[in-house]
Amino acid sequence: MLKYKMPENVFDKFFEHRNSLILQFKNGDITKREFLEEHYHFIQKLKLQPFKNKIDSFEKGIYNYQYYNMLAKYCYMRSKDRKLINKHPQVARKYSSKAVHYYNQKDWSTIRLLEHLDFQNVEAYFIKVRSRALKDKLYEIVLYDFQDVILHSKSESMLERLKSEGVFEEGIRKSLIDNYINQKY
Repeated sequence: MLKYKMPENVFDKFFEHRNSLILQFKNGDITKREFLEEHYHFIQKLKLQPFKNKIDSFEKGIYNYQYYNMLAKYCYMRSKDRKLINKHPQVARKYSSKAVHYYNQKDWSTIRLLEHLDFQNVEAYFIKVRSRALKDKLYEIVLYDFQDVILHSKSESMLERLKSEGVFEEGIRKSLIDNYINQKY
């Protein structure tokens, strides 16, 4: 008797691959740069797209966050590549522009996810960073109802919303994923 196996859905493929990369990073098998490159190429290979309509589930919201975050980080990393800047400065500027766009989309997705969750069991706070550019700007958002869901932003409008919802705690803390956050790429 043949057993028919349902194909994996996009969430399963995306998060399984991402979790594999996280494990490799935690074990020291890959660098942060390699993590970003591998994840970016995986998204491109599968021709993954974000959800454009209403975020009506945790899965859609976190998928969009991770999708845009990965594209933003990859484009930012490429925009800082010295060889690319020296040979093709216009291409580096395009990457920089794309990074800003993707970070904005990530922040929009984050707000929609938090609204879907009614800001319940959410805590946010500024984190300690080595980067001067991110000092007193980067904050962490922890979703306590979901294991290992830690989001980051430096959006001022989101910060105001987090404060108005009563989930932002004053002070600076060590990030729950400090090793990843503070590693250059």
